[in-house]
Amino acid sequence: MYIMQTEDLDLYYGAVQALKKVNLNVEKNSVTALIGPSGCGKSTFLRTLNRMNDLIDSVKIQGKVLFENKDVYSEYDVIDLRKRIGMVFQAPNPFPMSIYNNVAYGPRIHGIKDKNKLNEIVEKSLKGAAIWDEVKDRLNKNALGLSGGQQQRLCIARTLAVEPDVLLMDEPTSALDPISTLKIEELMDILKKKYTIIIVTHNMQQAGRISDYTAFFLNGEVVENDKTENIFYKPKDKRTEDYITGRFG
Repeated sequence: MYIMQTEDLDLYYGAVQALKKVNLNVEKNSVTALIGPSGCGKSTFLRTLNRMNDLIDSVKIQGKVLFENKDVYSEYDVIDLRKRIGMVFQAPNPFPMSIYNNVAYGPRIHGIKDKNKLNEIVEKSLKGAAIWDEVKDRLNKNALGLSGGQQQRLCIARTLAVEPDVLLMDEPTSALDPISTLKIEELMDILKKKYTIIIVTHNMQQAGRISDYTAFFLNGEVVENDKTENIFYKPKDKRTEDYITGRFG
């Protein structure tokens, strides 16, 4: 079952076309990896899915982005959309406040004031991001005191706190050490049972390890989109094969 689809999606930054006729279906409760060389449109595409590109004045979008068969640009309020389609960025970006308040921030904005309910959400979200045991005794300490890997898992907990359906991850491990990267990868395998994950990654091995489906982007187009094992071992397009085998990119 598809939870998100794009139909003939074009995106322009002013006169420059960054995405060209992108048609992509995203399966529910799966991990979809977006791979391709730098500047090929992966992160731009990711940001169209929860309307992050709305924040850029020169952007023009044509075609459709569907979430649960409804157009995200005409049938969703942008605040509601971003609650249901959360985002984790490349560099960990915790708020300069306590660990507890980082996680409680979203639920409070959405009107939850009850302290017991907030406590429950904070614990559940930190457990969901596999960081509870590391921070449960210092919830009132500043989040900026955490290591990079812990900060990124805290940002994942913050996203989970508003109970999204989809998690967008823009190279979430590129700034992390190998041990922290492994923890985030293991976490994704657990999270996909409850959420749908779409991840941009430059790391081909990571895409092979963690994703169920892979889409290969090149010059703003999707060259090929298939189950990950097919993309890596039986690509249909010569350009996919060249990229996977390291001939360019």
